Amino acid sequence: MPASAQRQVLRWPVALAAAVFGLAVAPHWAAAQPVAYALVPEQSFVTFEVLHFGTSTIRGRFGPLQGEVLLDRPAGTGEVSLRISTADVNTGVGVFNARLRQADLLSSEAFPEAYFVARNLRFAGDAVAEVRGEFTWRGVSQPLSLRAQRFGCRIDRQTSPADEICGGDFEGELLRSDFGATFGLPFVADRVRLVVQVEGRRRR
Repeated sequence: MPASAQRQVLRWPVALAAAVFGLAVAPHWAAAQPVAYALVPEQSFVTFEVLHFGTSTIRGRFGPLQGEVLLDRPAGTGEVSLRISTADVNTGVGVFNARLRQADLLSSEAFPEAYFVARNLRFAGDAVAEVRGEFTWRGVSQPLSLRAQRFGCRIDRQTSPADEICGGDFEGELLRSDFGATFGLPFVADRVRLVVQVEGRRRR
């Protein structure tokens, strides 16, 4: 067989192997791309707790939250963007809700939304362990860290095609005086505990 023909024959196995290998790794590269999740409103809320006169704890929640999460788990990176309507506060007592919306506390008329934006995520394996970002409320921005109490993903087979849903519970603290909400100090505590529950549905 001429040398040129031999070279041509040898190229076929190499080309075939490259094609097969390329097909084999394609799903891996596709999975490694950042994945966007839109928050599921009925499962995304912020609960707050504040000590009242050193005796009982005031509790309430905001939501549903609006926002999006971007995760690149192989790279250990991601982004979080949340919007919180300050008027959507619910303590279970209508009169108290209205009081919280006033200018010396939530100031809901002047600042109808609060924001949390984070681009610093810490992972433990594939799970989000902590989210560090900036919280903006009443026109003031401060660092805020949210630590995961739990995080997981599941497949929602109620949809067709089935969707991936990821979410968890995250805990953090802030001082309301840092944002100018000083009414009631020191009888109503400065420190506010936050529990953020979120679930996000993978965007198609």
